[in-house]
Amino acid sequence: MSPKSHQTITKHFADLPDPRVGNAKQHELLDILIIAICAVICGADGWVEVELWGKAHVAWLRTWLDLPQGIPSHDTFGRVFARLDPKHFQRCFVSWMRAVSKLTQRQVVAVDGKRLRRSHDHRAGKSAIHMVSAWATANRLVLGQVKTDDKSNEITAIPDLLRLLELTGCIVTIDAIGCQTAIADRIVQQGGDYLLAVKENQPQLYQDVHDLFAECLKVNFRQVPHDYSRTVNKGHGRVEIRQCWTLADAEFLDYLAQRRTWKNLQTVVMIRAERRVGDETSVETRYYISSLESNARLALQAARGHWGIENGLHWVLDIAFREDESRVRKDHAPENLAVLRHMALNLLKQEHTAKVGLKAKRLKAAWDRGYLLQVLSS
Repeated sequence: MSPKSHQTITKHFADLPDPRVGNAKQHELLDILIIAICAVICGADGWVEVELWGKAHVAWLRTWLDLPQGIPSHDTFGRVFARLDPKHFQRCFVSWMRAVSKLTQRQVVAVDGKRLRRSHDHRAGKSAIHMVSAWATANRLVLGQVKTDDKSNEITAIPDLLRLLELTGCIVTIDAIGCQTAIADRIVQQGGDYLLAVKENQPQLYQDVHDLFAECLKVNFRQVPHDYSRTVNKGHGRVEIRQCWTLADAEFLDYLAQRRTWKNLQTVVMIRAERRVGDETSVETRYYISSLESNARLALQAARGHWGIENGLHWVLDIAFREDESRVRKDHAPENLAVLRHMALNLLKQEHTAKVGLKAKRLKAAWDRGYLLQVLSS
């Protein structure tokens, strides 16, 4: 690892509390963390593989780590990450991300959850964990993550995640489960704007927004102050047409019975997505509320950008990091290993010299220590 990379990780993870006591501290906590990060970048998906990677590179690691007791065993890695305080680990991760990346004005920060399917332990009565992540769609980086026990608890987990982040000037997008007044308040308090999907889990709001746009469509938006944008994308035998209408006039927003309960609600949005494949056509209509001004093009871009978290993060974690196959289950280990994957993902995403996918980058880092140093320094 380059001196710069070593210093950066040391700086932001130096105050991470060591869960071990007394004679259990045979290995430095930061050494354990750095070896684990390197191993995960290079393809390790569990503690046995982390140990094997460390032993295969022990001579190289000793050029910049002391390692007085050699490479920790896989049991040591497992025990440490099972007991490591995940909330503190996440705060260190967020601090590191703030230092190495800068969010631009109006960047979309997508918030969404993902279940780690094989992290359950039925014998111990433990269900699979659910991680809620924040994804910078332009930078294509994970900004932070928190764990929740089940899908319904995303409502309480999302504010905890938002508190960790710097949101000034950003547009936060969340699916319908995050369409909550407390979440809108939190985003505005932290200097951001929101675009929240509205569905039947907010029945009164959904019905009001649906009916408002239905009345506007009846007159084809004639004499209705609004903004409109349309995009057409073609490829792979399909045509996708997206249309967006935004309303911000106070006379129309007063149609919403709950308008005043939503902090800084300025605009309601309707997006109609039409998909044509051969002779088949499907149409889906989605509704949103937003603190943004009436700007259909911006709303359409933000709504479409939100789904980048599925392809850019969730899909990559499953395909390139085999996250859904991971059987790491003990105590805090699944959550902390998920953070290690996010760290590795961010470092690999920021390395741009290798024009290949994430899985190939992991292999290249494993085969070429020079390239691994590039990834660590990115």
